[in-house]
Amino acid sequence: MSSDTTPSPQHSQTLSRGLRSLEILADAPRALSIAELSVELGVHRSIAYRIVRTLEDHSLIVRDDAGKITSGPGLAALARGVSRDLQTAALPELTVLANELGMTAFVAVWDRHDCVTLVTVEPRHSSAAVAQRPGTRHAFSAGAPGIAIQSAVSEEDWERLAPGQLYREEAAAARLQGFATSHDEVIAGLSSVAAPIRLAGGLPAAVAVVYIRSAHPEAELGLRIAGSARTIEEQLS
Repeated sequence: MSSDTTPSPQHSQTLSRGLRSLEILADAPRALSIAELSVELGVHRSIAYRIVRTLEDHSLIVRDDAGKITSGPGLAALARGVSRDLQTAALPELTVLANELGMTAFVAVWDRHDCVTLVTVEPRHSSAAVAQRPGTRHAFSAGAPGIAIQSAVSEEDWERLAPGQLYREEAAAARLQGFATSHDEVIAGLSSVAAPIRLAGGLPAAVAVVYIRSAHPEAELGLRIAGSARTIEEQLS
C-alpha cells in the first residue's frame, strides 16, 4: 500500500445495525416480528435476535405477548434531550398555534442531511388534523419547512454546509416574505406553511403547520407562523 493512501473510516457494524433497527421500527406502520426485522436489515435471524435483546435491555424497544417488536419508552427519554432548549421554547407556541388554526403544528430541524421533525402538537378539537410524528424526515428537495430553513442561509453558505444538496430557488422568495409554502410535495393532498427560526450559534430550524384545507388565506397563515417563529426566537435569546 502506498504511503499516501488514506484508510477508510472505521465504523461499528453492530452499532450501525442497531441504529438501523430503530429507524426501521420507527417507520413501520405496525409491530414487526424478529423474522421481518431480519429481512429489513438483511441479516440472519440470529443476528437480529441479538440486536433486539440488546435494544430491549435499554428499553429502546419492547416486545408484546406475541413477540412482535415496537419502539420503546427509552427512545422518548433520549428524545427529550435533543435540542432541549428549542423544544422547551417551542411547545407553548406550538400548542397555541395548533389550537388557534386547527392544524398540526411542528418544529423541524436540520441534521445536515434531511429536514427532521423535532416536536409536534395536534389541535385538541379536530378530527381532521394531519398527523406529523417526531422523527419524520424528508429531503430538502420537498416541503415548506426545508425551504424555510434554506431561506435563513445564503446559497453560498448552503453549498459549504450541505455540498451536493439542492438549494431551492423558492428560498429567495421565502427570505423576502418571511415564510415558505408548499403543496403536494411531501404527501399528495397536503399543504404546509413554514417560517425559519434563527438559532444563535446553531443551524436554523423552522416552525410549520401542515393541513389538507384551510379557511385562512395562505398569506395570513404565513404571517401568523412567522410571528410564532419570532416568539420562539425571543424565548431562546
